[in-house]
Amino acid sequence: MLWVTVELRHHTALRPGVRQDLLDVYADVRAPLLHLPNYGLAAFTERLERHIGDPGFELVLGYDGALPVGYAYGNTVDAADRYWQRMAEPLPHGYTDAPALAVKEIGVRTPWRGTGTARRIHDALLAGRTEGRATLMVNPLAGDGKVQARYEAWGYRAFNTQRPTAHSPLLTAMVRPMH
Repeated sequence: MLWVTVELRHHTALRPGVRQDLLDVYADVRAPLLHLPNYGLAAFTERLERHIGDPGFELVLGYDGALPVGYAYGNTVDAADRYWQRMAEPLPHGYTDAPALAVKEIGVRTPWRGTGTARRIHDALLAGRTEGRATLMVNPLAGDGKVQARYEAWGYRAFNTQRPTAHSPLLTAMVRPMH
């Protein structure tokens, strides 16, 4: 594994420069998918605007020197959040009683993949949070299943499925304890 030094910066609000850095990384990471309605820059920007206003929003951006190379962001979801209400299968009684951190996006530019950068950014997002568990959605076809396998290696387990929008693929909902 290549050793890289990536500085991690935490944000709970998006100043214009931080916003642009995030959009630049997203556009690079998702370049092969930007033509799809759910992955286009306009769709991402719309989701981002909604997520910024959600409780417990936090972004971790990784920088190699001045270049933003990766990110992860999420927010707190409680029982009333639509995140839970869109699950394909009913959740067990009490499943949503305790708040969770919903990791909404993770992305790392190609040259930094395989270096541990994504895991460091992810772990920095989870560090210091008060929620008892983290949850995320993954396209089970991404990377021919390698992305979901990576999340499993990080301690996530599949528990349901969800199609967040009419344009999105069926996603696997995954969860793991925070600590």
